[in-house]
Amino acid sequence: MDLRAIAMGLSFALIWSSAFTSARIIVADAPPFAISAIRFTIAGIIGVIIARALGQTWHLTRDQWRATLVFGLCQNAIYLGFNFMAMTTIEASVASIIASTMPLMVAFSGWVVLREKLTPMALAGLVLGFGGVIVIMSSRIGAGVDPFGIGLCVLGAMALTIATLMMRGATAGGNVLMIVGLQMFVGAAVLFVASMIFETWEFNWNPRMITALTYTILAPGLLATWIWFKLVSRIGAVRAATFHFLNPFFGVAIAAVLLGEKLGRMDIIGVAIITVGILAVQLSKQSNTVK
Repeated sequence: MDLRAIAMGLSFALIWSSAFTSARIIVADAPPFAISAIRFTIAGIIGVIIARALGQTWHLTRDQWRATLVFGLCQNAIYLGFNFMAMTTIEASVASIIASTMPLMVAFSGWVVLREKLTPMALAGLVLGFGGVIVIMSSRIGAGVDPFGIGLCVLGAMALTIATLMMRGATAGGNVLMIVGLQMFVGAAVLFVASMIFETWEFNWNPRMITALTYTILAPGLLATWIWFKLVSRIGAVRAATFHFLNPFFGVAIAAVLLGEKLGRMDIIGVAIITVGILAVQLSKQSNTVK
């Protein structure tokens, strides 16, 4: 792995983790599904315009269209939509911790569904990772965290797992930025319908919310997704996913600094355990790939 790939991975992890804090700010002043639909529409327009300016086309291959639809539905509509909804009742640090378990869910799904063999290191990583989640959630639930919000985050992480498994089809054949833009429209369409059914459109437009929304559109929405696609194309999904081990640390750190969310001793211990677990799982995958 070269220095450029490392820089891309670190940038992705930092930007991706910051999205939970900016989302927490946004949903304090806007209905979560509606503002997400608006966000994805704007991001999609920007992404497609830039892609066309770079000479990319929306005439995608069949596999690319399938992956774009599934990725847009699973990542944008379900994962991000549910996380935005969840953060109306739970803290950004909790949402980021649950979402960061996605690599563990991918490994677990491969073991249970695809019957893939796990090395002792991977199995230990799974036990550690999910054990760390239990440590944190047990203390948070005891402190009165909303179970419904946690459930939404878990469902979102499961959807993100499916989206990640579709990465191969989305990255083959180029047009990366165009795919990023088009999958935004998929999420926007689904969440617009959901908002019309379940929400009342009441917005409190203010500088803090607008700044957070603008950042979320440009950074986690477009830039981080583009970096992720390019990183996967450069070093492969297995190696790229290694950088997810940084998400628990980055997620809680950013929420603590910008939102003043308090971290207890059990939170710190749990985050450390999850981080080690994710790293063990990803390193075991790299070892198998090399072999």
